[in-house]
Amino acid sequence: MSDGPVRLPGISSRAWEHPADRDALEALRKVPGFDALIRKVMGLVSERPLRLITRGSAVEVGPRQFPKIDAMYGRLLERLDAPERFPLYIAANPVMGAGAVGMDAPFIVLSQLSVQVLPERELSVLLGRELGHVLSDHVLYKTMLKIVLRGGSLVTRMPLTGIAMLAVVGAMLEWDRKSELSADRASLLAVQDPAAMRAYLLRVAGGTGAGASVPAFQEQARAYEEDSSAVDSVIKTLVLLGRSHPFPVQRLGEVERWIARGDFARILSGDYPLRRDDPERVSWWRESVGAYTDEVRTSAEDLGRWVRSAGEGVADRASSTWSKLRGRDESEPPAGVIDVDSTEAGSGAVSE
Repeated sequence: MSDGPVRLPGISSRAWEHPADRDALEALRKVPGFDALIRKVMGLVSERPLRLITRGSAVEVGPRQFPKIDAMYGRLLERLDAPERFPLYIAANPVMGAGAVGMDAPFIVLSQLSVQVLPERELSVLLGRELGHVLSDHVLYKTMLKIVLRGGSLVTRMPLTGIAMLAVVGAMLEWDRKSELSADRASLLAVQDPAAMRAYLLRVAGGTGAGASVPAFQEQARAYEEDSSAVDSVIKTLVLLGRSHPFPVQRLGEVERWIARGDFARILSGDYPLRRDDPERVSWWRESVGAYTDEVRTSAEDLGRWVRSAGEGVADRASSTWSKLRGRDESEPPAGVIDVDSTEAGSGAVSE
């Protein structure tokens, strides 16, 4: 491994993709009605207004505007060999967090509070996570989920209602949560500083100030995993249904295992899959209404089994989240960009 940060030319997002992310996305695509919902949402909402809202209400980062953050962002783009510079904005938002939005041309938004409060190395971790979401093509589905949850009057025009809608939203929330594991790995490859990632996750859990200890948090993460039992796993799963992200201790454990297996060092040494070898991507939601037709030919009986196996908690959580976010003030700037979740850790935590 190089002594300093290295560039990873041509790296594919497959290098940092977490198996749980991949499996949850595959399951999402098989939920009956998902293809119809995404086509409808993308037919009702254009990317251009989302971009204009952000451009009109936030500050665009560049060489003359927040030059230190611009330079930091440039380093992250270079290390992951991003094919382009995705626009970066800072929004006047009172919650520490960030978000990536878009369909064909994604962009990233950091909250003003994140810039003010986070140390530079932790801010780079947060920014690296959003860049990872963009390069992993997570942004299309994440944008759609935000639109569905905050859709207001758009919901009445959706092709799904009732239990079918809850099934799709529940599966989207599950994938959304698992995608954060991939984003952590992407950020680690971009920042190339495991200590910064550990400090960041400690902050997400609420560990701020002079008394916070990263080694103690690492021990807590190990104890969390070691104390697991069948009953514990069920309880943890039920609790996670009410969160937008996995527990910070779980995320730390996943990162530590990835490093311990040697995957992080192997990739930095140049051993990783290349974008040029990626399967061809098809913009099915725009070009073809039937790209997933074969995958979603499932009977009503299969839908019922899926909903029952997911448990009432999924439907309750989806319904609760949907109702809560639909009721938000539509004037929040910029709408749907900064991810805010009241179930994340309390004061001082980061809402990613």
